[in-house]
Amino acid sequence: MELDYSPEKIVFNRELSDLDELVLKFVDILHRLDISYVIISGYIAILFGRSRGTEDVDLFVEKIGMDKMSEWWFELEKAGFECLNTDNPTDALNEYLENNTAIRFAVKGTWEPNFEVKFPTSKSSHYSMENKLVVFLNNRKIVTSQIEMQIAYKLLLRGDKDLEDALHLYGLFKDKLDHSLLRLHIQELGVPPERVNVLWEIHPSD
Repeated sequence: MELDYSPEKIVFNRELSDLDELVLKFVDILHRLDISYVIISGYIAILFGRSRGTEDVDLFVEKIGMDKMSEWWFELEKAGFECLNTDNPTDALNEYLENNTAIRFAVKGTWEPNFEVKFPTSKSSHYSMENKLVVFLNNRKIVTSQIEMQIAYKLLLRGDKDLEDALHLYGLFKDKLDHSLLRLHIQELGVPPERVNVLWEIHPSD
């Protein structure tokens, strides 16, 4: 996979999957409404070539008020999405998002893949919102968390799939990463040493 890489932007082309098309359709609405967001977790590894399925696409969106929520809700419904938690945008905002509970959107009549949306509340989530990576896939824009943060976060999680995601991203971007930043994220997130050691064993540091 040929990538035009910089710490703030990655540009590349490849054949789009059905999941890619769905993600692009979802985030295009956020772009049009000027709602700030960042995609995190498993889809980032998939975006950069890891072959695996996923049940959800995780993202943070900036805190918004009721007017913007209603506008977003209307545009999502017009595009064929529905909320799996509630059919009321006021409840979605006040009962879920404002209480640090995710809301999920999927294509009407389906359950997965779905988009799991939360407001940022933790230090790491705010960091991801403030330090974004802009990806242009076939000239279409997707905003994700930094690769260094994503690798550290995936190492923190306990699942084998998460570790494989981290290994995939590290193997792909090893020569381009800010390794000091990666180690800082690993330290600040409290990633267990045994998880980090797996990464270094498979991809020894130079």
